[in-house]
Amino acid sequence: MLPTRHSGKQLDAGFEEFVAARSAALLRTAFLLVGDRGHAEDLVQSALLRAALRWRRARDHPEAYVRQILVNLARDRWRWNRRRVTERPLTDLVPLPDQRDHANAVVDQAAVQRALAALPARQREVVVLRFFADLSVADTAAAMRTSEGTVKSQTSRALAQLRALLGDHADDLAEADRAR
Repeated sequence: MLPTRHSGKQLDAGFEEFVAARSAALLRTAFLLVGDRGHAEDLVQSALLRAALRWRRARDHPEAYVRQILVNLARDRWRWNRRRVTERPLTDLVPLPDQRDHANAVVDQAAVQRALAALPARQREVVVLRFFADLSVADTAAAMRTSEGTVKSQTSRALAQLRALLGDHADDLAEADRAR
């Protein structure tokens, strides 16, 4: 959690209220952007620290301000990761069970997370901001600093690639949603 004092200055009460009210949603967005809870927590903490230091500028629209920082930090992380040697997760070595049982939700969630991780960075940003953060096309374009047309085309490409990546699993997910 952020300290209540920074460089001898008291943090604004509005900032503390914002953190208490929106940190879970910001963590969820960060997790979907980077695919790892530990990295997501680091991103949220860094973003909130930056927002705290510039609270006068951020307080009118704090969530949009912090969301923009999250997207920028996630992009920085992707650039940094691109320079690293690629690691293979253990889940690539262990096949998923074929039988459908009480763990369907866990398997479905893991499949969607793997498919999201396989998307190019911009497409992943669009999917996370549009469908998981529930932003409009205009708000997504603002957060990504791009045009609405780019958001729409990236969304279309991302959804097509997700369908291809999930394959038969996408049909199972859609069927499960209809059953609910």
